[in-house]
Amino acid sequence: MENPLVIDPSGGDVQGEAAKLRARGPVTPVELPGGVTAWAVTGQEQLKRLLADPRVSKDPNLHWTKYIDGEIAEDWPLRLWVSVRNMFTAYGEDHRRLRAIISRAFTPRRTEALRPDVERITAGLLDGLAAAPGGRADLREAFAYPLPIEVICRLFGVPEETRPSLRRCVDGIFNTALTAQEAIANQTEMYGILQDFVAFRRREPADDLAGVLISSRDEDGSRLSEEELVDTLILMISAGHETTVNLLDQAVTALLTHPEQRALARSGAVPWAEVIEEALRWQAPVANLPLRYAVEDIDVGGVTIGKGEAILAAYAAAGRDLALHGDGADAFDITRAGKEHLSFGHGVHFCMGSPLARMEAEIALPALFARFPDMALAVDPGELRPVESFISNGHRSLPVELNS
Repeated sequence: MENPLVIDPSGGDVQGEAAKLRARGPVTPVELPGGVTAWAVTGQEQLKRLLADPRVSKDPNLHWTKYIDGEIAEDWPLRLWVSVRNMFTAYGEDHRRLRAIISRAFTPRRTEALRPDVERITAGLLDGLAAAPGGRADLREAFAYPLPIEVICRLFGVPEETRPSLRRCVDGIFNTALTAQEAIANQTEMYGILQDFVAFRRREPADDLAGVLISSRDEDGSRLSEEELVDTLILMISAGHETTVNLLDQAVTALLTHPEQRALARSGAVPWAEVIEEALRWQAPVANLPLRYAVEDIDVGGVTIGKGEAILAAYAAAGRDLALHGDGADAFDITRAGKEHLSFGHGVHFCMGSPLARMEAEIALPALFARFPDMALAVDPGELRPVESFISNGHRSLPVELNS
């Protein structure tokens, strides 16, 4: 793998880096933190095809040559992203088994039943914003973050006192600028919190998503191991809110920096569902997702990805693929006819939490702009700083004047 582009672990300029990747072709070599190399797939067509290809695996124990050969250090900062044992890293029959268990617990009915809760939480957060001193607030901290974390914690029955430490650890998982030592410490704390939570839920059973998963494990241990149980909780709780936080963050930012688009949405000329899809395309909440592996040699985009080599799904780059969206791919345009994106993945690993994320956004965004129709950014857009991650695509803070 020659001349890989070195990925900035701090995620300092996600879209600038995505443009550089696209300029090198739809499939290009990259170097991840720790000197680990992979093939970044930035072309929408090529990525969509690979995500649905059975010759592409997510199990490093079976199909990543460097991992199998012990070349990936135990203290590699991104190791948790590939070492967890859940449906995120499963392949073939193992993945079908794990996804079936989650699907039986995370049903459309259970998701839809959360709608009144989402509406109540949104209303409470808006009341809190209305009381912000001086009419100024950090919208990420006071709105975009607490809504999905509260929803996912209610869905899983996470106790109130556990949530602050859990949130801190989830932030750490997505912070790809952590040192190896910091990443290991964060991982250790995360496992401790969730193992304690499982023990608590066993002592005090409940009809929440965690209770369903624990019952599945305890009634038939052959279907879900203890390790898979805890790792599944890590996946569902972390991925279950981080994507929505960034969706809300980026959608609000886009509307505040594009007043003509905001007017179209507020007037009803363009449905809010279209706003959400364009926000997902324009700023993928997960910019890059590690990792997948070639089960055999795969020819794609004029490149041969060799058997056992790693693949990085470059969602942010693919969302602005000129081959699909033309010269206006970089523009935020809620009226565009084609808003196709892969921000929730594709194929067998398609995000099963996407209906919940969309529902939260469809409730939260119109309510926010109806309550604060004159809201404006409190800083120049160029002053907004990204979170320290090449995976998570959001801002560290989103300061606004609510009644400017």
